[in-house]
Amino acid sequence: MTSLSIPIRRSSTLSPTVAFGLLTSILVTLLASSSAPTPLYATYQARFGFSAITITVVFGVYAVAVLLSLLVFGALSDHVGRRPVLLAALVMQAGVMLVFAFAGGLDVLLLARVLQGLATGAAIGAIGAGLVDLHPGRGPVANAAGAMTGTATGALGSALLVQLLPSPTRIVYFVLLAAFLIQAAGVAMIAETSARKPGAPASLRPTIAVPARVRGTLAIAAPSLVAVWALAGFYGSLGPSLTALISGSDSAILGGASLFVLAGSGALTVLAFHRVDARTFSIAGSALVMTGVAIVLIAASSRSIVAFFIGTAVAGAGFGGGFQGGLRTIVPLAEPSERAGVISVAYIICYLAMGLPAILAGFLVVHGTVLHTAQEFGGAVIVLAALTVGGMTLSAVRTRARRPAACPATR
Repeated sequence: MTSLSIPIRRSSTLSPTVAFGLLTSILVTLLASSSAPTPLYATYQARFGFSAITITVVFGVYAVAVLLSLLVFGALSDHVGRRPVLLAALVMQAGVMLVFAFAGGLDVLLLARVLQGLATGAAIGAIGAGLVDLHPGRGPVANAAGAMTGTATGALGSALLVQLLPSPTRIVYFVLLAAFLIQAAGVAMIAETSARKPGAPASLRPTIAVPARVRGTLAIAAPSLVAVWALAGFYGSLGPSLTALISGSDSAILGGASLFVLAGSGALTVLAFHRVDARTFSIAGSALVMTGVAIVLIAASSRSIVAFFIGTAVAGAGFGGGFQGGLRTIVPLAEPSERAGVISVAYIICYLAMGLPAILAGFLVVHGTVLHTAQEFGGAVIVLAALTVGGMTLSAVRTRARRPAACPATR
């Protein structure tokens, strides 16, 4: 078993184990805050009077902002350390929660999503690298499970607050504000895990830098990341609308439950099967995505809410397998001074896959129906997942075929 280790030790009140838990909790909270507006979209739509396509734009601008932030700040913590980047991002996130809480129109809501995306993008590379710094074996597992747990809890927690408490568009963000401030105080007490190195200003130039030894593996893992995060993008933007169509209910809890089941199933799958070979995990994840999405599409046509959630749970298991399997094939190949940059590139792929299809889905809804859009989007996800299964299986066969040739002949 790999033991916890910290490259740089300083006087600190937090042990490595507690620091690992704190970083994981920050990842959960960041992703929870990103999915918290999902159950509120109907409330915002009624209050500000915007269309279904605007909902996907509000969702999509967040993903675009995360992408821009990853391109600019993704490798910064490899130069200045993890702690400064995390502290700045958490303080910014706390401020963004206040902007959300007092948003008085669509323009402020869009501004809040952009600022939220910038802060999240700056933080996730540093968190991901910090987790691997602290525990190279468990770091990729915590990255995947934390991201999906946050997505799940944010969606359902927000939905419960919307349904059960007054002022839902404020109390959700006040809870998150308190969490970010507490976590910022915790970050101030952890030891730095990455040595400073020159080149911080140069690292801010938008670039996608992947070490040569990582590129081939990243190319193999990328289709799996694209397939599962395109699915997450669909659920994050139009999941509540599809749930309402199938169930005939506009319950915020039921709408938030769709994303909760998807991401929650993914998180449980990661925790239960994280010891499975990474490539096998990715292939199995893509196969589960294909199966789950097929069940969801059948459920949507037959208006079966039970089958819809069963399919969502199966697809969610594939989400977890594809995402965590992909990360586990990539991250361990990077040196400590390269980790934040490599993890940022992986998330760039994920957020491109999540944001662009979600915006496209919004345009399709305007010219069709939620059901037709779901069918088109689901079919595309199935094709992507099938390509992943084929590509990774072929790569595994080729790898096995080369191994005997690399061994000296015996006589």
